[in-house]
Amino acid sequence: MSEAGPIEGAAAPAFSMPASGGRTVSSAALKGQPYLLYFYPKADTPGCTKQACGLQEALPQLGKLGLTVIGVSPDKLPPIEKFARKFNLEFPLASDEDHAVAMAYGTWVEKSMYGKTYMGMERSSFLVDAEGKVARVWRKVKPEAHAAAVLEAAASLR
Repeated sequence: MSEAGPIEGAAAPAFSMPASGGRTVSSAALKGQPYLLYFYPKADTPGCTKQACGLQEALPQLGKLGLTVIGVSPDKLPPIEKFARKFNLEFPLASDEDHAVAMAYGTWVEKSMYGKTYMGMERSSFLVDAEGKVARVWRKVKPEAHAAAVLEAAASLR
């Protein structure tokens, strides 16, 4: 099965989702500015926490580069809100309950654990430039090193 979703240089799929802090995030509202859309499997789990906290720590530098960070998970808003509060995450965490955005980005994939297969969120990220084109794609992200990789790639957008 080949990976679906946008490739580098392609137009980023449009989206609009409810997010933490009573916000709504949408590609339309981000028109003309770069952003990172990162997909994570589940709020408040070890890998997702490492990744989110790493990005939160890098937020001042990413902000200087004009980059907006948006986390996306299949969770409902209440656990997302709790996760955001628990770790003081300032960037929006969006709820993609129906997996529509994940499917558009090719991150809602078949996974397997203990011999059972199921559908789940692949930890992947998409750096989108100010023109709305995918500048960088990271598949099967390693949570610990992700923020540094994003910083480096975002700096090259200028």
